[in-house]
Amino acid sequence: MQTSEVYFTNLRVKSPQNLLKKLEHLAVKAGIEKIDFDKKLVALKVHFGEPGNMAYLRPNYAARIVKFLKSKGAVPFLTDCNTLYFGRRSNAPSHLEAAFENGYNPLVTDCPVIIADGIKGTDFREIAVDLELTGSAKIGSAIADADVIISLSHFKGHELTGFGGALKNLGMGCASVGGKLFLHSGSSPRIHEKNCTGCRVCEKYCGHDAIKVGKDKIAHINYDKCVGCGQCVAVCQYDASRVVWQSSSETACKRISEYAYAVVKDKPAFHINFIMNVSPDCDCWDSNDYPLVADIGIAASFDPVALDHACADLVMAAPALQGSRICESHDQGSLTGKDKFKLAHPDTFWKAGLEHGEKIGLGNMTYELIDV
Repeated sequence: MQTSEVYFTNLRVKSPQNLLKKLEHLAVKAGIEKIDFDKKLVALKVHFGEPGNMAYLRPNYAARIVKFLKSKGAVPFLTDCNTLYFGRRSNAPSHLEAAFENGYNPLVTDCPVIIADGIKGTDFREIAVDLELTGSAKIGSAIADADVIISLSHFKGHELTGFGGALKNLGMGCASVGGKLFLHSGSSPRIHEKNCTGCRVCEKYCGHDAIKVGKDKIAHINYDKCVGCGQCVAVCQYDASRVVWQSSSETACKRISEYAYAVVKDKPAFHINFIMNVSPDCDCWDSNDYPLVADIGIAASFDPVALDHACADLVMAAPALQGSRICESHDQGSLTGKDKFKLAHPDTFWKAGLEHGEKIGLGNMTYELIDV
């Protein structure tokens, strides 16, 4: 059984040290300098945070990594893909405004911000993987075209996958809108007739002639032709074409691992997880609940499977915070060593994604945790 190295640093500092210096030191110790960055286009995959959510990763950390990459001759850019749901980050102009609002802008990070799957989430590359659940993955073009991938992930809970870390940041976060439809459901969308304006934009972008606006001025889907690509969901600005949320947690976790495999296939990749503000839900919400545990630290590795497993173990080993969601029905002291993510979201199966990631060769579940 192979073992991967995961490097970890806590959040204790003494002047003149600070967390930004610790972050760079951790990345160097974990081997980031082994990557040839000279003149390489480097995609820093981050989640910019839905405005109103205050648990998202601070842009200062990304700025420090950008500074390091530029010192190595890299051409870095910050990136994310549009969301499947209708909100502040469902199209590139609004997504950029949300990112800038949360501090992810060139003035703070000294780095361009590029929405990887284009204005409406329709700009992607199909990457063939031929895995158990995924034949080819729809990955945002800017990410697929990058020479190097660096993932900066806020490690926290998630209502579908149990937790969100490196695998989710790569697999779900790098998927185009159509890719996200596959990851969440794998089924064709439905038309919410109350919201449909009959604008015909969905007709224009449907590559299979499967959607038409009828005499009632409402779009209708021909399911004999529909392939479930999600283009109508991506381009609809009235929240009329909607996802049918059917995918189980276990299936979604496996698909996400396969999409993560597609993202890092045939290119250098390095991953950093920030185990802080461990909120029970995803940063896609426009609010955040009280953390499940106190801030723990930062971890880094070339192996996203080992990295996520190590971070999950660290959260499980930590005492639960009194007043957090999981303490409402449990005694705080009894939760040390317990699966906090399973308690927060009982219907999730996060380990399925890690096990599947190991099975397909994305990484190893067995790790050595090295303190820095």
